[in-house]
Amino acid sequence: MSFSLPDFRRKWSCRGYMSAGAAMVTVALGLTLGLADRAEARKYAAPLDIFGFGTPRPRAKVHSAKIPLPKPRPAEAPKAPDGAAPEADGKPSPDKPSPDKPAEAPPLPEKQVSACRLALTEEIAIAPSIPDIRGPGGCGGEDLVRLEAIVLPDKRKVAVKPAAILRCTMASAIADWVRKDMVPLATSLGSTISDLDNFDSFECRGRNRIVGALLSEHGKANALDVRAVKLANGQSIGLTDRTMSRDVRERVLHSVCARFSTVLGPGSDWYHEDHIHLDLAQRRNDYRICQWNVWDPLPQIAPLLPAERPEEAPPREVASKPEAKDGAGDEAAEKSPAPADKPAADKVQPSKPATKKRR
Repeated sequence: MSFSLPDFRRKWSCRGYMSAGAAMVTVALGLTLGLADRAEARKYAAPLDIFGFGTPRPRAKVHSAKIPLPKPRPAEAPKAPDGAAPEADGKPSPDKPSPDKPAEAPPLPEKQVSACRLALTEEIAIAPSIPDIRGPGGCGGEDLVRLEAIVLPDKRKVAVKPAAILRCTMASAIADWVRKDMVPLATSLGSTISDLDNFDSFECRGRNRIVGALLSEHGKANALDVRAVKLANGQSIGLTDRTMSRDVRERVLHSVCARFSTVLGPGSDWYHEDHIHLDLAQRRNDYRICQWNVWDPLPQIAPLLPAERPEEAPPREVASKPEAKDGAGDEAAEKSPAPADKPAADKVQPSKPATKKRR
């Protein structure tokens, strides 16, 4: 068996493997030489390296600084207060926030008192302040009070039953109305005011309690519904009562229309027939609404049955009947004919069907 170089190359060809290995050796040798040249070039600054990118910057040396310790506290120095004792022991002061305990929120600034609240003192009305109300759709208000009673100039109190939740301005207007207008009216009737009948005050609702209507002034705590004013002698001035004197109701009408921007009563709509609505709604050009018809008393209807006869009335005279003669009665009986039998013609006979006449 003989071997030759051409036969060996033809059977076991390794030319491709030998060429790939030579290429890898060449690349490795080139990288080694390039890195060596780059390391050598770093030792010297390049002539065109203006910004110094090629030359590495030497790292600055770190010098250890010596911090002097505080001097010990002299013995003759005054002692620290008790509040600073925890901090001197290395513990945080309870007043200062620590990493574990978050800092407390600063207190809210105190709300400034309004001029109305300062003027509405206990000498005018018993009206303690209540927190602001924030409801849906702008319902509620600020500077609210609970009007419990109105103090008259002679120190007597007119109770508001039940207590009304109103804005301070509305409560002040109600107090002035009672003190300056209703007290003289009650005096003219020979008595004094004891109670004010509150029919409705604050209520988050639409106008006339209609779903989807505009927000009522009651929803803004800016309205009061009054039904009556009660006097100390037990009498009640019903503002919509027709039996009450017309002059009294007209005096109340003129007083409320001069003080409030909205007055609704009987005749305005079907929702205010039994009470009077008062509010201080603000409108353009200070427009006011005063709709209250003072109706006359209802006419007295005559009774269906006559009045009973009094006992002291004299007895009624009854006309006497004339006496009939005995002979006249017998003659009348003889002259009266005997009842005759009904004729046969009175019997109902069957009628023939009607026939149409020929023309």
